[in-house]
Amino acid sequence: MNGLYVMDPRKFDDVYGPQERTAIEAHLIIGSPPLGAAELDPALLADVNVLVTAWGGPRLTAELLDAAPKLELVLYGAGSIRPIITPQAWERGVRITSAAAANAVAVAEFALAQILFSIKHGWRYLLAARAAAAPVRHGAERGANGAVVGLVGLGATGRSTAALLARHDVEVQAFDPHATAATAGELGVRLVGIEELFATSDVVSLHVPLLVETRGMVGAALLRSMRRDATLINTARGGLIREDELVATLIERPDLFAALDVTDPEPPVSGSPLFTLPNVVVTPHIAGSLGLECRRQGAMMAQELARYCAGEPLLHEVTEPAFARTA
Repeated sequence: MNGLYVMDPRKFDDVYGPQERTAIEAHLIIGSPPLGAAELDPALLADVNVLVTAWGGPRLTAELLDAAPKLELVLYGAGSIRPIITPQAWERGVRITSAAAANAVAVAEFALAQILFSIKHGWRYLLAARAAAAPVRHGAERGANGAVVGLVGLGATGRSTAALLARHDVEVQAFDPHATAATAGELGVRLVGIEELFATSDVVSLHVPLLVETRGMVGAALLRSMRRDATLINTARGGLIREDELVATLIERPDLFAALDVTDPEPPVSGSPLFTLPNVVVTPHIAGSLGLECRRQGAMMAQELARYCAGEPLLHEVTEPAFARTA
């Protein structure tokens, strides 16, 4: 089959390193060097069966699909396919597989680190010592043993985070209206309502996609209900939280803490209270795959291609019904 690499050239080697390219090119004839979407000549698509892409990939518009009548499969070596997908792609029957599950590994690892650090109030002491330019004494921390961690969402990152937490002596509960009791049981988590989760967790970690129905889902009522000394962690999307209500609650409840890897807008505007409040820390969207972590994604796409060529089911295919509920 014929293939073509089209994505952000700056990210290409991060995702598709030498080993990943060798595995892919065992199945594909690549007729051009890697291209950026802006420099893609539609004539190059005429005989392409498989489009290999990732961040910065071309949008699957009707015009692109018309230029690629033989296109069967898109390998998207990144997370959400929203930047490239269109209704026309579903209509044409093009199959799309994504490396979101590989990216979820990196997000879950980061979330785990934040969760365990937050249970012992690590960020609070770091910021307090820096502000005082002096040592600070720790309080009567409850510790991780038996701490309650609440996961909002049991998609790829939520499930990966739950699996990592299973190695630690914490209680995990989750809110996800789409999760089944069987899924929760396999993960060792207890399903609860979102109000109960916020009111009873020592740490709440967000893992849901930003959809119309989830935008602004975390507001003042949920935030004010949080346990004393609880921490809110967001590695998902900034728009899930009503930021003005978060700021007001953090001022009103100095015992609460927020660790935000994503914000809305992103980055926060200069002078935002998120940079100056003593009970919040902002990291620059680093939870997802960075550097060589991205090779997991390229490797996953090479494995999916091998399955496709062997006539086996794709493990990470994104279907139209599933897409409606994903990031």
